[in-house]
Amino acid sequence: MTDSHYDLLCLGEPLGEFNATRAETGAFQFGHGGDTSNCAVAAARQGLSVGYLGALGDDSAGHSIRAMWRREGVDARHVTTHPTAPTGLYFVEHGPSGHVFSYLRAGSAASLYGPRDLPEQTIRSARIVQASGISQAISAAACDAVFAAFETARKAGVTTAYDTNLRLKLWPLTRARAIIHAACAIADIILPGLDDAAQLTGVDDPDRIVDFYLGLGARVVALTLGAEGSLVATPVKRERFRPIKVDAIDATGAGDCYDGAFLAEYLRTGDAFLAGAYANVAAALSTQGYGAVAPLPSRADVEARMAVEAKR
Repeated sequence: MTDSHYDLLCLGEPLGEFNATRAETGAFQFGHGGDTSNCAVAAARQGLSVGYLGALGDDSAGHSIRAMWRREGVDARHVTTHPTAPTGLYFVEHGPSGHVFSYLRAGSAASLYGPRDLPEQTIRSARIVQASGISQAISAAACDAVFAAFETARKAGVTTAYDTNLRLKLWPLTRARAIIHAACAIADIILPGLDDAAQLTGVDDPDRIVDFYLGLGARVVALTLGAEGSLVATPVKRERFRPIKVDAIDATGAGDCYDGAFLAEYLRTGDAFLAGAYANVAAALSTQGYGAVAPLPSRADVEARMAVEAKR
């Protein structure tokens, strides 16, 4: 694969992950995360050629993330290494109300990545460029990098995809709304989650939420509804997908898995509703293990479960 033929190019913040898989001992298991990195790996496991844009520290977490990308087939040749800034880290703990995150990411290498670091020709030659609200929330420079990447992509006729991923520990809601709405206005595919979208739009009805994002100009809105499945809409059609029953252990990265699987199937079929059905299954399967990356399903996994669901 050459860097001029990426199906998907993801931009954002890779993170080292410490997941409390053994609550009884307080032990944490090291892994990898970051929403757009998870999306990249999920898409690669569905068969896409995937590249990543961003920055890592010259540290053990950064080296481990690069090694993981190599194993997964995510091309990181355009990911810069910062000589002094660290790779961001996060911790996941599990309780009665679900997973709880805490972060060590201030001043991370990814937060120092800006428009000047973007490989414009690589962006222009991709099929889809993907970023998220977190990609923009970590710093002003990173925020501007997403806008610049999307503008470069759109001028070249490259599809843009955006996950609204809202993290209020990173910025106040008023600023998040302004920036995320502005990014969605230049995104072709918008991938919100229900809880985040309700805070961003001020409405909690799924149909009204997708109407809001379609009103910003999106060609496709794929809204994840957690345990209630998902809703996919275009300006002329919408379809609800029922939840897939699994023995869920850890939902870390399930929304990111949805993004990667959706974009992979959308590129393969050109049909947002086939992509929605596929991603709905993939995201459910991703909750059956601990961590953001390890449980991400392969195409064979998803197709096998879809065959089972089709018989029900």
